[in-house]
Amino acid sequence: MERELTRGKASRGRTAVIVGAQWGDEGKGKIVDVLTHTFSVVARYAGGHNAGHTVIINGKKFILQLVPGGVLRPECTSVIGNGVVIDPVAFLREVGSLRAAGIRVGGNLFVSDRAQVILPYHRMMELGSENAPGRVKIGTTSRGIGPSYEDKMGRRGLRVADLLDTKLLRTHIENACREKNMIAHALFNSDPLDADKMFQEYADAAEKLRPFVRDTAVFLNRALAEGKSIVFEGAQGTMLDIDHGTYPFVTSSSATSGGAATGTGVPPTSIDTVIGITKAYCTRVGGGPFPSELLNEQGEHLRKRGNEFGAVTGRPRRTGWLDLPLLKYSAMINGISWLVVTKLDVLDHLKEIPVCVGYKVDGKKTDEVPAQASGYDKIECVYRNLQGWAAPTQTIRTEDGLPKPARDYLAFIEKETGARVAMISTGPDREQTILIDDFVKDLGLKSQ
Repeated sequence: MERELTRGKASRGRTAVIVGAQWGDEGKGKIVDVLTHTFSVVARYAGGHNAGHTVIINGKKFILQLVPGGVLRPECTSVIGNGVVIDPVAFLREVGSLRAAGIRVGGNLFVSDRAQVILPYHRMMELGSENAPGRVKIGTTSRGIGPSYEDKMGRRGLRVADLLDTKLLRTHIENACREKNMIAHALFNSDPLDADKMFQEYADAAEKLRPFVRDTAVFLNRALAEGKSIVFEGAQGTMLDIDHGTYPFVTSSSATSGGAATGTGVPPTSIDTVIGITKAYCTRVGGGPFPSELLNEQGEHLRKRGNEFGAVTGRPRRTGWLDLPLLKYSAMINGISWLVVTKLDVLDHLKEIPVCVGYKVDGKKTDEVPAQASGYDKIECVYRNLQGWAAPTQTIRTEDGLPKPARDYLAFIEKETGARVAMISTGPDREQTILIDDFVKDLGLKSQ
């Protein structure tokens, strides 16, 4: 490797990992968009097109599934790293939608040649498995994400570099269809997929994908050596991480900050800062534990005020109060230095805000997050009521401009988690963002 790729930390560009500190849907897309005002490159490191980032710019909505948020900034380069699983057809459809919306895509978006490919049989297997009798429903999007990661770990996957090899692609699809059709028919009574039709569709998609493909690990390390700054964009959230989340109700990839290194080829020693994103309350999509969940009118009210419906699926999200034990666990696992608190405005109507400050199991206090999903069934949340501000915050642009109870709420989160508040989002638009001065100085950010 060229000498420039091995230069010391002092001469390279800045890096920050953006990670969801809850169960995903925390608003990472908007925060990445705000930070790309300063950062040169955005690199997505995990997940697939089951993740949706919604970014609103001057009232215009953009929903990104595979493409990193940097694409909305003309001066920024976006990278889909090797840790992502990519459906070429879905990727090309998204690129087409962005171009139709007037967004430049070409020369500023790259896909790793080592990323795994999602093929139709992955969707067939996931749909069949999710609906099989006796199966515990995880609540997947049935887009083939999990089975694609299974094939990756089973060393039988297809990578983007292989997709571009027509001969290898045909052999792979024929062999895979023969195997998957037999399994799906035996287990789920699924109709078989046509290998010839699949090959034609994906061989055509491969040629359209080819201009985007490169060795992104080399690109990213060279960018750092040249002094360019990089934001690593996660998908989903910490509690959906395959290792550290509420297993088995998790995603199939490393959603925590550690995934940024393995999912892009940038070494861990090059990571400067981890920024955790948390809502001012909690949400979750799909099945699985949720200690602070509100199964009442208050929960429904939060859902409506926060517009808590999936950007990709439209599914209603489960809602609940802020869970500080969970947030502290997330800060520990990720090494979070800075917290971004989103959707503060959703709580504007409340005179009093309950916050989960601890757990009890069998009447005894505990600081530990259970390893088993069933362990959450025994948890009793300990709540503390904080004063609400009962005043609108959507037009406020400075920390000092926030009502004192809102500032106290944020200070309480800082005290309990040990991470400092970096930014506050008071609405969905790019401009509805408050940046804290110390954070701006620490990261060397440009003023908006």
